[in-house]
Amino acid sequence: MGRRSKFDASFKAKVAIEALKESKTLQDLAREYNIAPSLISSWKEELIRNSSSAFTPVENDKKEMSKLKAENDRMLKVIGQQKLEIDFFASACEDAGLKVR
Repeated sequence: MGRRSKFDASFKAKVAIEALKESKTLQDLAREYNIAPSLISSWKEELIRNSSSAFTPVENDKKEMSKLKAENDRMLKVIGQQKLEIDFFASACEDAGLKVR
């Protein structure tokens, strides 16, 4: 599991936008925000790479969320059914004198 960043998304965006403006050097920004210049560069590249998502229509996100929710609900139903079956068979085995778990 990756390490959790101590910088939130709004801070990263603010610094990356400053870097895109190029009104200050990376070294100046790094000193100002007390972070490594390489970190600023990576945030700047990430902002450029993902900038198109700012123009993605919200309805596309809603459709995707709806699909994911439906899939999640389906999977929860399957898991619930499997739990019932496991409990049923475990009880039947115990009734028959078989050791379970």
